[in-house]
Amino acid sequence: MNPVSEVKGSATVAPSTRAQAPDGGAETLAVIDGYLDRLAATIASVSREDIASVVDILVDACRARRRVYVFGNGGSAATASHMVNDLSKQATVDGVPPIRAYALNDNVPLVTAWSNDAEYADAFARQLACHVEPGDVVVGISTSGDSANVVRAIVTARDAGARTIGMTGRAGGALRGLVDTCLVVPSDEIGHQEDVHLVMNHAITMGVRARLLAG
Repeated sequence: MNPVSEVKGSATVAPSTRAQAPDGGAETLAVIDGYLDRLAATIASVSREDIASVVDILVDACRARRRVYVFGNGGSAATASHMVNDLSKQATVDGVPPIRAYALNDNVPLVTAWSNDAEYADAFARQLACHVEPGDVVVGISTSGDSANVVRAIVTARDAGARTIGMTGRAGGALRGLVDTCLVVPSDEIGHQEDVHLVMNHAITMGVRARLLAG
């Protein structure tokens, strides 16, 4: 038998590396195994019903030709940009008008202008105030749920009659009580929270595309 693999049924499976670490590598593998095991458990405990609710909101917005605004800070800003990329491309269906999605943190000149001339807490709210309309969808991403610029923008969105979605960590912070639907990652580890937000984004994108394909 091939020494680097074993065959189970029709699949070729690489042997476990947990007990085969090189010198000094056992602790590293233990850290990696622990992180990934806890991440898998976190993903398994995520609310599928809440994700489905977000899919419903986004499909409704697409069909009504409303806009979707997404934003966050740091790693959450990267997730916001990724989400807009996926909604604008991966969720598209031939013959169906696409979702009109925008990541507010991508406009670096405007983010820095408001942050410098007013305050950082206004960086997203002032952008939304120029554009958001009733029926639009606003998605705020904050692992703590307490990022001041995210919370302030959600308040602006609510006041304008937009539908609001939050993506947070276990605690949820102020964001959890402000939004119409909140996707909560049941973990206290920020890395897991950011990982699962991206997993949720991909699940949402697949769900939206499936709904649009079905008509």
